[in-house]
Amino acid sequence: MIDRALHVAVLFGGQSGEHEVSLNSASAVLQALDRDKYSVETIGISQSGQWFWGVTPEGIHAHGFPTPEEGCQVTLVHDPVTPRFLALDGRPLANGGRVDLVFPVLHGPYGEDGTIQGLLEVSHVAYVGSGVLGSALGMDKDRMKAVFAQAGLPLATYLTLMRSELRRDLAGCIQKVEDKLGYPCFVKPANLGSSVGISKAKDRAELQDALELAAVYDRKIVVEETISGREIEVSVLGNDDPEASLAGEILPGKEFYDYEAKYQDAGSQLRIPAPLRPNTLVTMQQIAVKAFQAVDAAGLGRVDFFLTTDERVILNEINTMPGFTQISMYAKLWQASGLSYKELIDRLIDLGLQRYQDLRDRKITRV
Repeated sequence: MIDRALHVAVLFGGQSGEHEVSLNSASAVLQALDRDKYSVETIGISQSGQWFWGVTPEGIHAHGFPTPEEGCQVTLVHDPVTPRFLALDGRPLANGGRVDLVFPVLHGPYGEDGTIQGLLEVSHVAYVGSGVLGSALGMDKDRMKAVFAQAGLPLATYLTLMRSELRRDLAGCIQKVEDKLGYPCFVKPANLGSSVGISKAKDRAELQDALELAAVYDRKIVVEETISGREIEVSVLGNDDPEASLAGEILPGKEFYDYEAKYQDAGSQLRIPAPLRPNTLVTMQQIAVKAFQAVDAAGLGRVDFFLTTDERVILNEINTMPGFTQISMYAKLWQASGLSYKELIDRLIDLGLQRYQDLRDRKITRV
């Protein structure tokens, strides 16, 4: 272990449609970090993709991102011997730009999908959360479901379409959906989070609109049968030996739990713990851990389920960097399970350092 205060950089913002969610999540994480344990730096990524040292979520909410001339724009030096951040204008950074760990509080593409994780790994920088593979599988709903199916986990019936297919034969794609799934069905971009771009289609006209909307956000579209039932979530924490929390239930204020229902609609409610039969809870916890392991997740993950009226448990998806907003389910479930928010942050940092050491211990050459 490191005797001195750990230098932790909280990385937030990003180019995805979940930029605002990331700012809110990062604000909560920054408030929770124990300044006696951690020396904290902040790095905000603008929606244009520029990285700024020292900005805060509150400052960005109030004034927006600085211009490159006004702010301290930085880059990560790809030097595994001396990994560090470097100011583009040459100004000195705290601790020479070196950090012990990055906490990437990033949601969606270019943050939660393995891209940032790959950048940090080739630079030999420790970080919180899943690695390249786990992040990529957790983001891609099509590949995620394929891995879940291979692991024998219970899934809803689904169909994947490519944007190129829609452009070539929209009518044929609609017919495929009608033949395999029928109505109503859910249409989702394969690689996006926070329910952005998701629609419920009840007829052919709505399906066409939903497919065209999803295709705006991704080249791959996942269409799923509608499962009538309760929406239940379980939080998972750990690396090789993960553990599952108590379950929580979502009571959406809208027809389904879309972006507005998650982050803006006061009518949505979370019921923690969810009232479940003991054997149903155990089943969900077991499936949650198996799903986490199936995609090779690490650190944290929130696993979402449907529970039908006849008590069938249907696995929906895993989110490898769930939100930390005030109405976030992930942290609340651990709090209900006996782990405070500050303790949760400490555990995640420890898990990130453990995973980094595991990576450093492996041999990748024959020499």
